[in-house]
Amino acid sequence: MRKLLYILLMLLTPLASAPAQTPSLQMSPPLSDGSAENAGMSPERLERISHMLEDAVAGGNIPGAVALVVRDGKIVYHKAFGMADIQSGRSFTTNDIFRIVSQTKAITSTAVMMLWEEGKFRLDDPVSLFIPEFASPVVLDTFNPADTTYTTVAAAGEITIRHLLTHTSGIGYGIIDNDERFRKIYQKAGIIDLFTAEDISIEENVRRLAALPLHHNPGENYTYSKSIDVLGYLIEVISGMPFDRFLRERLFDPLGMDDTWFYLPPGKAGRLVPVQEKTDSGEWGPYESAYYDPGYPVAGARRFFSGGGGLSSTAKDYAAFLQMYLNGGELNGVRFLSRTTINFMMANHIGDLWGEDPVSYHGLAFGVLTKRGEERGGQGSEGTFNWGGYFNTQYFADPREQIIGILMKQTRGQVSDNTAWKFRILINQAVDD
Repeated sequence: MRKLLYILLMLLTPLASAPAQTPSLQMSPPLSDGSAENAGMSPERLERISHMLEDAVAGGNIPGAVALVVRDGKIVYHKAFGMADIQSGRSFTTNDIFRIVSQTKAITSTAVMMLWEEGKFRLDDPVSLFIPEFASPVVLDTFNPADTTYTTVAAAGEITIRHLLTHTSGIGYGIIDNDERFRKIYQKAGIIDLFTAEDISIEENVRRLAALPLHHNPGENYTYSKSIDVLGYLIEVISGMPFDRFLRERLFDPLGMDDTWFYLPPGKAGRLVPVQEKTDSGEWGPYESAYYDPGYPVAGARRFFSGGGGLSSTAKDYAAFLQMYLNGGELNGVRFLSRTTINFMMANHIGDLWGEDPVSYHGLAFGVLTKRGEERGGQGSEGTFNWGGYFNTQYFADPREQIIGILMKQTRGQVSDNTAWKFRILINQAVDD
């Protein structure tokens, strides 16, 4: 029966080529520059952000940053600080391109929900209906560290699309997994964690992943994972399009996100910010890692489209994506998601897996602030949604205040960087309406 359903879905995939976005009855303008005063924000108080970031650069806590603030659809603050590449003497500029890594996840999840709105699947459908290799999942039972062999037991149920969206599938994250057993299992299986210039497709990687054991039964716990990479390949299966092309046609081009790519066009490669870390001498230098490929996203085969961590973008491009959410799923007269869908996505989809009275929970694309989180102060209003990226990028969007804050850096390693939490406080204290 499962095989018959799968064949039927494959026969229907040509119908998926119809555009997911449609004209909207709403017509909010694209992002544009505006004055802080007209948006109800104090320009003098916004300058406290500048002082904070200048101090962080001068103190050696970050090499530099790009900061952007939007209110009511207007860019009221957009500035660059410090050095993008100390070795070459290149300063940061506001149109620099950053590896946004896990900020990719919300974009992939959005694409999934666009297909959900078209009736292509139900969220509680097993993913094995579309990727048969995920049928009959198993959970890790015993592990021998001497030779990395292991035993498994059958999982209590199948992985659903909702499990993948909420990191409750039981899938792990290889090299950056908190469990050393899974780091070794994934490495032995040749799983690519984040991005690569190698000649491998996301399909190949996901099919390898499907053969490996889970941390726990699907839905039983929250484990940050490569599940969003699985969703990237799921989009290819359902839409019949390469994942990068789907995002370009259905999201990036209509949103005006011309600087957001898995692999940068040659004309944009010079704007990519190198990742930096503190050297033994205390100076900033190139980040080096056994699994991080510094050639990405410029060199290589350009075939690996990581839904969980593969995109590079600018602060302004990402702001356009977030503004679409603040507008209830529309931007510039194009409808990407229904307001009702966005409200549903922002609900708590993980129950009490982050605690019985958490300051935030996971929806279907973002972490979302609770009333308790608002009352702790400094994070924004209840309903504020956010996430970040592995190379020290952060963002948040506050629907009540209609504020977006994006802070882009490119660092790794142990540094005393307090700019992220200070940035949020300094944005909110600048509200003057």
